[in-house]
Amino acid sequence: MFFSHLECSLPCGLPHRDPRERHSLCACGSPLLARYDLDAASRWSKETLKDRQFNLWRYREMLPLFPGEQPVTLGEGYTPLVHAKVLGAQIGLSQLYIKDESMNPTQSFKARGQTTAVTRAKYLGADTISLPSAGNAGNAAAAYAAKAGLACQVFLPRDAKQPFIDECRLYGAHVTLVEGLITDAGRIAAERGKPLGWYDVSTLKEPYRVEGKKTMAYELAEQFDWEWPDWIIYPTGGGTGLVGMWKAFAEIEQIGWVQAKKRPRMVSVQAAGCAPIVRALQRGDEVAEMWSDANTIADGLRVPRAVGDRLMLRALRESNGTAIAIEDSAMVAGMLEIGKCEGISAAPEGGAALAAIKILVDQGTIDRNDSVVLFNTGGALKYLDALKILQPN
Repeated sequence: MFFSHLECSLPCGLPHRDPRERHSLCACGSPLLARYDLDAASRWSKETLKDRQFNLWRYREMLPLFPGEQPVTLGEGYTPLVHAKVLGAQIGLSQLYIKDESMNPTQSFKARGQTTAVTRAKYLGADTISLPSAGNAGNAAAAYAAKAGLACQVFLPRDAKQPFIDECRLYGAHVTLVEGLITDAGRIAAERGKPLGWYDVSTLKEPYRVEGKKTMAYELAEQFDWEWPDWIIYPTGGGTGLVGMWKAFAEIEQIGWVQAKKRPRMVSVQAAGCAPIVRALQRGDEVAEMWSDANTIADGLRVPRAVGDRLMLRALRESNGTAIAIEDSAMVAGMLEIGKCEGISAAPEGGAALAAIKILVDQGTIDRNDSVVLFNTGGALKYLDALKILQPN
């Protein structure tokens, strides 16, 4: 195990933190990130993966786990990388791939972050975890808390889709419905939970959800035979996966598993009705201002202000990437097209990623011979009412 310490993502110059103690944000207000002994890890051979189970804990040496600890797992990770030949031919891409995160427990990529966050919460002595959520993160947190034997408090916007509310309750979580958006839910969760000692697993307000999400990059490296694709098209709300993958690229290259001339170009896909990262990137800002009147059918993209905005913008710029805002109707059209062409259940966020790819291909930004990975971050079953946008009758 190479997990060694926590440090500020800024960095601000404050001392490293001991990961055997509870930590939230750095004193400067920035997220803390888990760090590893990469010199020692460079002697770790990827050949060891051959005999391991196909879940994200196959990379356990570079995850926040100490000797003698066992992860809280439901078999998450190592999701399919589907060569989308029919869909690619329609767009004019010979190397279009879909990383299908709907195959995770609770049907979304949120399982990745919660397996690592809940594992650490358990070993740090928590008895109750809490978080605000748009839906899928709450479902995953509730499931992993149940597996760990922890209580779970989920704070959802009052207008959250009923399947999200019901699934949280299915796993025994206590659900509080809040007037407003996920930012309002986060404020109330913190107000209630801090005096009671609840362990906050909000996006990037603890250091470990990002560690589960970073394994998407480890899997891509392995699935592409230890090379990087040219593009990663990623639906972005809180942005933990974007931040985590960019962090993982550096780790994987430093331990020598990928000899990269260049990293993938990262594309943040947001909703036209809530696009703070798109606006900040276009303006050249270092942080993203709060988006007023956030509105979209894609609950995971309705995040008006993200804690990790600075880290997301850094990854986009350093990768020579970009950010695109997509209308809701185009998201739904993308859901239907992915389903019809590839038999994959795609949430609106996945449909948004497809719409973004089409724009970039039409612009000539993506070359028709480039390898492109579309992240379908969740399944369609909790979003079937969204299809009414294009099929009102």
